[in-house]
Amino acid sequence: MPILRGELGISHTLLKRIKTYPGGIRLDGQPVHVDARARAGAVLEVLLEPATATSPGVEPVEGPLDIVYEDEDLLVLNKPAGIPVHPSSGHLRDSLANFAAWHFARRGESLVFRPVNRLDKCTSGLLAVAKSAYVQEHLRRQRESGLLVREYLAVAEGRPAPSQGTVDVPIARLPGSVLRRQVDPAGQRAITHYRTEAAGASFSLLRLVLDTGRTHQIRVHMAYLGHPLAGDFLYGTEGSGGMTRTALHAAVLRLRQLSTGRPLSFAVPLPADMEALTRDMEVIPCASW
Repeated sequence: MPILRGELGISHTLLKRIKTYPGGIRLDGQPVHVDARARAGAVLEVLLEPATATSPGVEPVEGPLDIVYEDEDLLVLNKPAGIPVHPSSGHLRDSLANFAAWHFARRGESLVFRPVNRLDKCTSGLLAVAKSAYVQEHLRRQRESGLLVREYLAVAEGRPAPSQGTVDVPIARLPGSVLRRQVDPAGQRAITHYRTEAAGASFSLLRLVLDTGRTHQIRVHMAYLGHPLAGDFLYGTEGSGGMTRTALHAAVLRLRQLSTGRPLSFAVPLPADMEALTRDMEVIPCASW
Protein backbone atom coordinates (compact mmCIF):
# COMPACT_ATOMS: atom_id res chain seq x y z
CA MET A 1 0.00 0.00 0.00
CA PRO A 2 1.93 3.09 -1.26
CA ILE A 3 -0.02 5.37 1.09
CA LEU A 4 1.48 3.65 4.14
CA ARG A 5 5.10 3.64 2.97
CA GLY A 6 4.97 6.76 0.81
CA GLU A 7 2.58 9.43 2.09
CA LEU A 8 2.63 8.35 5.75
CA GLY A 9 6.31 7.39 5.77
CA ILE A 10 5.85 4.19 7.77
CA SER A 11 9.07 2.18 7.71
CA HIS A 12 9.21 -1.42 6.52
CA THR A 13 10.06 -2.63 10.04
CA LEU A 14 7.15 -0.78 11.65
CA LEU A 15 4.74 -1.90 8.93
CA LYS A 16 5.64 -5.53 9.62
CA ARG A 17 4.80 -4.95 13.29
CA ILE A 18 1.51 -3.18 12.52
CA LYS A 19 0.41 -6.15 10.39
CA THR A 20 0.58 -8.36 13.50
CA TYR A 21 -1.87 -6.19 15.47
CA PRO A 22 -5.56 -7.23 15.32
CA GLY A 23 -7.24 -4.55 13.20
CA GLY A 24 -3.88 -2.85 12.71
CA ILE A 25 -4.96 -1.45 9.32
CA ARG A 26 -8.58 -0.46 8.63
CA LEU A 27 -10.41 1.10 5.73
CA ASP A 28 -13.78 2.62 6.64
CA GLY A 29 -13.70 0.67 9.88
CA GLN A 30 -12.98 -2.72 8.30
CA PRO A 31 -9.70 -4.64 8.77
CA VAL A 32 -7.72 -4.91 5.51
CA HIS A 33 -4.38 -6.18 4.26
CA VAL A 34 -1.61 -3.91 3.03
CA ASP A 35 -2.51 -4.63 -0.61
CA ALA A 36 -6.03 -3.15 -0.23
CA ARG A 37 -6.83 -0.27 -2.59
CA ALA A 38 -8.29 2.89 -1.06
CA ARG A 39 -10.97 4.80 -2.94
CA ALA A 40 -11.26 8.58 -2.80
CA GLY A 41 -12.91 9.67 0.45
CA ALA A 42 -12.18 6.44 2.30
CA VAL A 43 -11.02 6.67 5.93
CA LEU A 44 -7.74 4.91 6.62
CA GLU A 45 -6.86 4.00 10.23
CA VAL A 46 -3.47 2.64 11.28
CA LEU A 47 -2.79 1.31 14.78
CA LEU A 48 0.75 2.44 15.47
CA GLU A 49 0.91 0.77 18.87
CA PRO A 50 -1.49 -1.22 21.07
CA ALA A 51 -3.02 0.90 23.83
CA THR A 52 -1.57 -1.42 26.48
CA ALA A 53 2.01 -1.46 25.13
CA THR A 54 4.73 -0.87 27.73
CA SER A 55 8.52 -1.04 27.78
CA PRO A 56 9.58 -4.65 28.50
CA GLY A 57 11.52 -5.04 31.72
CA VAL A 58 10.83 -1.47 32.92
CA GLU A 59 9.20 -1.45 36.35
CA PRO A 60 7.10 1.63 37.16
CA VAL A 61 8.81 3.41 40.07
CA GLU A 62 7.88 6.76 41.59
CA GLY A 63 10.60 9.34 41.03
CA PRO A 64 11.35 12.84 39.72
CA LEU A 65 10.00 13.57 36.23
CA ASP A 66 10.30 17.16 35.01
CA ILE A 67 8.00 17.39 31.96
CA VAL A 68 8.88 20.41 29.83
CA TYR A 69 6.37 19.66 27.04
CA GLU A 70 3.88 16.98 26.05
CA ASP A 71 1.51 16.36 23.15
CA GLU A 72 -0.05 13.23 21.64
CA ASP A 73 3.23 12.28 19.94
CA LEU A 74 6.05 13.67 22.03
CA LEU A 75 7.33 14.03 25.57
CA VAL A 76 10.19 16.44 26.37
CA LEU A 77 11.87 15.91 29.74
CA ASN A 78 14.47 17.86 31.69
CA LYS A 79 16.78 15.13 32.99
CA PRO A 80 18.72 15.71 36.22
CA ALA A 81 22.38 14.70 36.31
CA GLY A 82 23.06 11.36 37.97
CA ILE A 83 19.93 9.63 36.68
CA PRO A 84 20.38 7.09 33.85
CA VAL A 85 17.96 7.16 30.94
CA HIS A 86 17.43 3.37 30.78
CA PRO A 87 17.51 0.65 33.44
CA SER A 88 20.82 -1.19 33.61
CA SER A 89 22.79 -3.35 36.00
CA GLY A 90 22.80 -1.54 39.33
CA HIS A 91 20.09 0.87 38.14
CA LEU A 92 17.06 -1.34 37.56
CA ARG A 93 14.63 0.91 39.46
CA ASP A 94 16.04 4.44 39.34
CA SER A 95 16.13 5.37 35.65
CA LEU A 96 14.13 7.99 33.77
CA ALA A 97 12.30 5.13 32.01
CA ASN A 98 11.15 3.77 35.41
CA PHE A 99 9.88 7.18 36.48
CA ALA A 100 8.08 7.80 33.18
CA ALA A 101 6.41 4.37 33.37
CA TRP A 102 5.11 5.20 36.86
CA HIS A 103 3.88 8.63 35.77
CA PHE A 104 1.89 7.23 32.84
CA ALA A 105 0.56 4.27 34.84
CA ARG A 106 -0.75 6.71 37.45
CA ARG A 107 -2.67 8.48 34.66
CA GLY A 108 -4.07 5.16 33.48
CA GLU A 109 -1.95 5.26 30.30
CA SER A 110 0.83 3.12 28.90
CA LEU A 111 4.13 4.20 27.37
CA VAL A 112 6.92 2.49 25.50
CA PHE A 113 9.92 4.64 26.45
CA ARG A 114 11.67 5.68 23.21
CA PRO A 115 14.28 8.45 23.65
CA VAL A 116 15.16 10.25 20.43
CA ASN A 117 18.43 11.82 21.64
CA ARG A 118 20.88 10.14 24.00
CA LEU A 119 22.14 11.57 27.28
CA ASP A 120 24.76 9.96 29.51
CA LYS A 121 23.92 9.38 33.15
CA CYS A 122 26.10 12.34 34.18
CA THR A 123 24.60 14.72 31.58
CA SER A 124 21.64 16.91 32.49
CA GLY A 125 19.09 18.61 30.28
CA LEU A 126 16.53 18.10 27.54
CA LEU A 127 15.54 14.65 26.34
CA ALA A 128 12.92 14.04 23.63
CA VAL A 129 10.85 10.85 24.02
CA ALA A 130 8.70 9.55 21.15
CA LYS A 131 5.36 8.03 22.11
CA SER A 132 5.38 5.53 19.24
CA ALA A 133 7.83 3.86 16.88
CA TYR A 134 6.32 5.92 14.05
CA VAL A 135 7.11 9.19 15.83
CA GLN A 136 10.57 7.93 16.76
CA GLU A 137 11.33 7.19 13.10
CA HIS A 138 10.15 10.62 11.92
CA LEU A 139 12.15 12.42 14.61
CA ARG A 140 15.21 10.36 13.65
CA ARG A 141 14.76 11.65 10.10
CA GLN A 142 14.49 15.20 11.44
CA ARG A 143 17.78 14.70 13.26
CA GLU A 144 19.51 13.38 10.15
CA SER A 145 18.17 16.24 7.99
CA GLY A 146 19.09 18.96 10.49
CA LEU A 147 15.53 19.84 11.51
CA LEU A 148 16.10 18.44 15.00
CA VAL A 149 18.84 20.57 16.58
CA ARG A 150 20.55 19.97 19.92
CA GLU A 151 22.58 22.65 21.66
CA TYR A 152 24.69 21.82 24.70
CA LEU A 153 26.38 23.95 27.32
CA ALA A 154 29.61 22.67 28.81
CA VAL A 155 32.26 23.96 31.18
CA ALA A 156 35.72 23.08 29.87
CA GLU A 157 39.18 23.42 31.34
CA GLY A 158 41.21 26.35 30.00
CA ARG A 159 40.29 28.66 27.14
CA PRO A 160 39.98 27.22 23.62
CA ALA A 161 41.86 29.02 20.86
CA PRO A 162 40.31 29.94 18.54
CA SER A 163 37.29 30.83 20.65
CA GLN A 164 34.96 29.07 18.21
CA GLY A 165 35.36 26.44 15.58
CA THR A 166 34.50 22.96 14.35
CA VAL A 167 36.01 19.63 15.33
CA ASP A 168 35.67 17.07 12.53
CA VAL A 169 37.60 13.98 13.62
CA PRO A 170 36.36 10.36 13.77
CA ILE A 171 35.63 8.52 17.00
CA ALA A 172 35.88 4.80 17.80
CA ARG A 173 35.73 2.58 20.86
CA LEU A 174 39.05 2.29 22.69
CA PRO A 175 40.26 -1.32 22.26
CA GLY A 176 39.77 -3.32 25.41
CA SER A 177 37.31 -0.85 26.93
CA VAL A 178 33.53 -1.16 27.09
CA LEU A 179 33.00 2.52 27.93
CA ARG A 180 35.86 4.69 26.74
CA ARG A 181 36.11 6.19 23.23
CA GLN A 182 39.01 7.81 21.40
CA VAL A 183 39.82 9.79 18.27
CA ASP A 184 40.63 7.16 15.66
CA PRO A 185 41.10 7.59 11.87
CA ALA A 186 39.29 4.25 11.44
CA GLY A 187 36.30 5.38 13.50
CA GLN A 188 32.95 6.95 12.58
CA ARG A 189 32.88 10.54 11.42
CA ALA A 190 31.98 12.96 14.22
CA ILE A 191 31.38 16.71 13.86
CA THR A 192 31.10 19.14 16.79
CA HIS A 193 30.72 22.92 16.47
CA TYR A 194 31.76 24.91 19.55
CA ARG A 195 31.57 28.55 20.59
CA THR A 196 33.02 30.13 23.75
CA GLU A 197 30.27 32.01 25.61
CA ALA A 198 32.34 33.13 28.60
CA ALA A 199 35.76 32.47 30.08
CA GLY A 200 37.54 32.76 33.40
CA ALA A 201 40.95 32.04 34.85
CA SER A 202 40.62 28.25 34.78
CA PHE A 203 37.44 27.34 32.89
CA SER A 204 35.33 28.38 29.90
CA LEU A 205 31.62 28.08 29.21
CA LEU A 206 31.05 26.60 25.76
CA ARG A 207 27.97 26.24 23.58
CA LEU A 208 28.12 23.22 21.30
CA VAL A 209 26.04 21.93 18.40
CA LEU A 210 26.34 18.39 17.04
CA ASP A 211 26.04 17.30 13.43
CA THR A 212 26.47 13.69 14.52
CA GLY A 213 25.65 11.79 17.69
CA ARG A 214 28.55 9.52 18.59
CA THR A 215 28.92 8.14 22.11
CA HIS A 216 30.79 10.66 24.32
CA GLN A 217 31.30 12.89 21.26
CA ILE A 218 31.56 16.25 23.03
CA ARG A 219 33.74 14.82 25.80
CA VAL A 220 36.14 13.14 23.38
CA HIS A 221 36.36 16.13 21.03
CA MET A 222 37.02 18.69 23.77
CA ALA A 223 39.68 16.45 25.32
CA TYR A 224 41.21 16.13 21.84
CA LEU A 225 41.48 19.95 21.70
CA GLY A 226 43.23 19.92 25.08
CA HIS A 227 40.20 21.28 26.95
CA PRO A 228 38.43 18.37 28.67
CA LEU A 229 35.18 19.07 30.43
CA ALA A 230 35.27 19.91 34.14
CA GLY A 231 34.74 16.83 36.31
CA ASP A 232 35.16 14.36 33.43
CA PHE A 233 36.64 11.25 35.05
CA LEU A 234 37.14 9.47 31.70
CA TYR A 235 38.74 12.13 29.53
CA GLY A 236 39.86 14.81 31.97
CA THR A 237 40.40 15.18 35.71
CA GLU A 238 37.82 13.74 38.08
CA GLY A 239 36.49 16.41 40.45
CA SER A 240 38.06 19.36 38.64
CA GLY A 241 36.24 22.59 39.41
CA GLY A 242 34.59 20.83 42.35
CA MET A 243 32.27 18.99 39.95
CA THR A 244 30.96 15.61 41.07
CA ARG A 245 29.95 14.82 37.48
CA THR A 246 30.90 15.84 33.94
CA ALA A 247 29.93 19.48 33.31
CA LEU A 248 27.65 18.89 30.32
CA HIS A 249 24.06 20.09 29.90
CA ALA A 250 21.60 19.66 27.00
CA ALA A 251 20.30 23.22 27.06
CA VAL A 252 18.32 23.70 23.84
CA LEU A 253 16.21 21.40 21.68
CA ARG A 254 14.53 22.45 18.43
CA LEU A 255 12.35 20.24 16.23
CA ARG A 256 9.12 20.15 14.21
CA GLN A 257 5.82 19.05 15.70
CA LEU A 258 4.86 15.91 13.83
CA SER A 259 1.12 16.59 13.44
CA THR A 260 1.39 20.22 12.26
CA GLY A 261 4.98 20.77 11.11
CA ARG A 262 5.13 23.73 13.50
CA PRO A 263 8.63 24.57 14.85
CA LEU A 264 9.04 23.80 18.54
CA SER A 265 11.89 25.18 20.64
CA PHE A 266 12.74 24.36 24.25
CA ALA A 267 15.44 25.70 26.56
CA VAL A 268 16.39 24.97 30.17
CA PRO A 269 18.91 26.94 32.25
CA LEU A 270 22.21 25.68 33.60
CA PRO A 271 21.86 23.55 36.74
CA ALA A 272 23.31 25.00 39.92
CA ASP A 273 26.55 22.98 39.93
CA MET A 274 27.56 24.22 36.48
CA GLU A 275 26.25 27.74 37.03
CA ALA A 276 28.54 28.08 40.06
CA LEU A 277 31.59 27.64 37.81
CA THR A 278 30.52 30.50 35.51
CA ARG A 279 29.91 33.27 38.08
CA ASP A 280 33.26 34.99 37.67
CA MET A 281 33.60 34.50 33.92
CA GLU A 282 33.65 37.34 31.40
CA VAL A 283 31.41 37.14 28.36
CA ILE A 284 33.28 36.49 25.10
CA PRO A 285 31.79 38.15 22.00
CA CYS A 286 31.47 35.61 19.22
CA ALA A 287 29.95 35.42 15.77
CA SER A 288 26.74 33.47 15.30
CA TRP A 289 26.88 29.88 14.11
